[in-house]
Amino acid sequence: MSKVRKYSFYSLLIFYSILTIVPFLWSLSTSFKPSDEVYQSNLIPDQPTMKAYATVFGKIQPNFQTLFANSLFIACGVVVLHLIFAALAGYAFARLRFPGRDVLFFVVLGCMMIPDQLRLVPMYQLLVKMGLINTGPSNYLAIFLIKAISAADVFLMRQYFLTMPKEMEDAAKIDGAGPFQLFTRVMLPNAAPVLATVAILTFQGTWNDLFWPSIVLQSPSHWTLPFGILQFKGQFSTDWPPIMALVVLSTVPILALYTFGQRYIINVQLASSAKG
Repeated sequence: MSKVRKYSFYSLLIFYSILTIVPFLWSLSTSFKPSDEVYQSNLIPDQPTMKAYATVFGKIQPNFQTLFANSLFIACGVVVLHLIFAALAGYAFARLRFPGRDVLFFVVLGCMMIPDQLRLVPMYQLLVKMGLINTGPSNYLAIFLIKAISAADVFLMRQYFLTMPKEMEDAAKIDGAGPFQLFTRVMLPNAAPVLATVAILTFQGTWNDLFWPSIVLQSPSHWTLPFGILQFKGQFSTDWPPIMALVVLSTVPILALYTFGQRYIINVQLASSAKG
């Protein structure tokens, strides 16, 4: 029975892997197809062409380089904010003692169940009153304020800090370390896996986000990569090869991040489930 369970589990993983990779392979294939082959079922194009990639790099406005730079700037900025605020909040919930700590933590967890669409109107009104809408580069500040922290990241940081031995802090306190020194010199250096996980997940979510950028970034010069895809979708037809080329190019940074950082994600998932 153990072999049956083992092979059944592997078969399930293989089936799920196929379901995951086939859409990407189809996107890659379509990006090299001429327009008259798009709706054919062949995975390998009969007449492969780079025309779609030439269109992406040369015929969209703003160009691919601008879209890529904007996406990279926003994603990296949000990652930095998440690392700072999630680490501070996670450490406070895990190690500090203050009135209402557990109640406040459950309130933070409750925020995970509130979709962005429900806070759209009040958030937009607040940004308008702050003068961050239609004000050029300040649109980036609006994005950073909206996405400055995530309840899921706070949860990950808190769970990981709970797994760290209390003896490390006790030894540092004996040496005269204060709360801030404990955080920066003891806890953070040992939290590299969870910090890497937060950075990867935050970068991926921000990189692919279209909802808030479509509302806040109203100037074409500030658009991100998901906006580029919309340029090839017309009212009556869709130019699929350039869309797929842009999708493939947009996926490369995410694939690179997950390739080099997947071990951190696995370690943190195991640690976060070990202690509640």
